[in-house]
Amino acid sequence: MADDRPVPLDEYPVHQVPLSMKHLATGDRNAYDRCIFHVLDHEGRALLIVGLGVYPNVGVIDAYATLRTGDTLHAVRASDALGDDRMRLAVGPLRIEAEEPLRRLRLVSDDELHSDLPVPKVLWLEEDPGPLGAPFFVMERVEGRVPPDVMPYTYEGNWLHAASDAEREHLEAASVGILARLHDQVPPEEAEFLALPGEGDALRRHVTAQRAYYDWVVDGRARSPLIEAAFDRLEELWPRDPGAPVLTWGDARIGNVVYEGFEPAAVLDWEMAALAPREVDLGWTVYLHRFFHDLTVTFGQPGLPDFLRRDRVEARYAELTGHTPRDMDFHTLYAALRHAVVMLRVAYRQVHFGEAAVPPDPDTLILHHGSLRAMVQGSYWDRARP
Repeated sequence: MADDRPVPLDEYPVHQVPLSMKHLATGDRNAYDRCIFHVLDHEGRALLIVGLGVYPNVGVIDAYATLRTGDTLHAVRASDALGDDRMRLAVGPLRIEAEEPLRRLRLVSDDELHSDLPVPKVLWLEEDPGPLGAPFFVMERVEGRVPPDVMPYTYEGNWLHAASDAEREHLEAASVGILARLHDQVPPEEAEFLALPGEGDALRRHVTAQRAYYDWVVDGRARSPLIEAAFDRLEELWPRDPGAPVLTWGDARIGNVVYEGFEPAAVLDWEMAALAPREVDLGWTVYLHRFFHDLTVTFGQPGLPDFLRRDRVEARYAELTGHTPRDMDFHTLYAALRHAVVMLRVAYRQVHFGEAAVPPDPDTLILHHGSLRAMVQGSYWDRARP
């Protein structure tokens, strides 16, 4: 009796005859192969249908995914030329992975489903903290160059500082475009898992989380009068209408972008992502550049005063999105405050390991205490404007 049991390669639609891959046969050049999956959750609240077809006679591979939840239907379709790797079941954002042939499959729709941001694809998740001390993702490698932090790109002697004004303007516009695309393209409901806990709107919860982080940093140590004054000043400047929350990048700065030439090739470092008003990202982008620029000027170099200027960033963002940034005095102060908490945490960590001592004035542990104080007093942007 013939053995009709399947073999692992039968998981893949790469053969053109209705037989297991254990049999030798001549396929019909006009035939095609396909796989279709119907997935139901245990409660019957969702239905997922995924299909993928391989058409060797016309050199095409296509796929679709349809998800129904309640009365809402989401559909994705993709088609492309059939490549040389017939074992790779992927087209566009959709792919099928045979983790254990004939036992377990994984159906994947990549993030590009909602956005065309250049984010490297996630290849693997390692949940064992052994190798690096914490669970981690492995992403695709992207070639390019990154504006340096040490020494910062605002100092002389690096590729961005050496670029022409026109090249830096191009990079600036493209970088603001990252924020515009992220904020406009990703539906907030798809990022609901990033909503911060607590009472109030998204901005209130965001600031509350930062205050909790500050309280953790100073637990058992000297508090910072400057940071606490900045929190008080935020309350005085609080936006009348914070605006609807969007998916924010969080650490939105050019030092977290890989550039090919002067075009963004990869957007990295998403650990601070959250649902928040658009201006949270814009304020961080503007202030983090000012942080590096001010530091450079302190050491006697001119820096890059005309790069990532607040007025130009706001105008470019409004042009791309139709949304005019609001309450930017609040949001740039908030960015400087958040960065101050990080700086204080770094300093107290050095104290913990005996690498530094706490000075009489703990505010001096904050590298940008001068600019933060000027923001609290309302004088920073008067002297910063060209």
